[in-house]
Amino acid sequence: MYNVSNARFRGIFPVVPTTFTATGELDLASQKRCVDFMIDAGSDGLCILANFSEQFLLSDEEREVLTKAILEHVAGRVPVIVTTTHFGTTVCAQRSRRAQDMGAAMLMVMPPYHGASFRVGEPQIYEFYAKLSDAVDIPIMIQDAPAAGTPLSAAFLARMAKEIEHVAYFKIETAGAASKLRELIRLGGDAIEGPWDGEEAITLMPDLDAGATGAMTGGGYPDGIRPILEAHRAGDREKAFALYQQWLPLINYENRQTGLLAAKILMQEGGVITCDAPRHPWPDVHPDTRAGLIETARRLDPLVLRWGK
Repeated sequence: MYNVSNARFRGIFPVVPTTFTATGELDLASQKRCVDFMIDAGSDGLCILANFSEQFLLSDEEREVLTKAILEHVAGRVPVIVTTTHFGTTVCAQRSRRAQDMGAAMLMVMPPYHGASFRVGEPQIYEFYAKLSDAVDIPIMIQDAPAAGTPLSAAFLARMAKEIEHVAYFKIETAGAASKLRELIRLGGDAIEGPWDGEEAITLMPDLDAGATGAMTGGGYPDGIRPILEAHRAGDREKAFALYQQWLPLINYENRQTGLLAAKILMQEGGVITCDAPRHPWPDVHPDTRAGLIETARRLDPLVLRWGK
């Protein structure tokens, strides 16, 4: 049977965006303010170096700098998940061990993939996570997202949860996430310590109904998402639905219009960070789309638009 009380981590763990200067260098001062805001806004924990952190635009050296700087600045205030995805098993294991040694509470790792067509089958994916588990002593979250282009059935995920020691959390972002979460929980039972929602919370309500105990969202408005989770956890589904309905236009704008830049746009507008630019060659958001995001957010008065002023 599935028992949520066994979970070490639950709640909202939004992704921390990576802050750059206008010319593309790391902006560590803004990065620290970003983290402080996200904690003040009610995040139960944080996730760094994810796709919404523009991790694919970072060098290995910058990953180390960011991991060290953020973990030292958080200083145990909340648990931090570090994304250590890499195609190479040994490289991923080394990254993961270093993150653990620096204070990571959990690792998030996508299955091995590269580009549009470099993939491996289930036997290699199983070995990849097994070897990663052998290298660390903290929980591993498997990120099941379309970006990897690698089908991961609920049965295969449940098998890995049961057989691989530290594989215990799952961020489900595929189509039909609620159905997959239900099947994962049914097949995996207590081995599924953390069935989590992702994809900016665009499917949060059905995913919570399916048994999700955590949500990994964008970083712009944890104060809007957290009450939905808390109401649902307390058994007040009507309140959760009403809150979800209230915040859904902003969630939708992030998910469908601005993507990974939404959090930085809102943070820059609210004085949390200095610059909201992505790193080249990622394109800027059109000014009208940016204005639409801010207008949609202002109707909800999230902390992000007030925190730095």
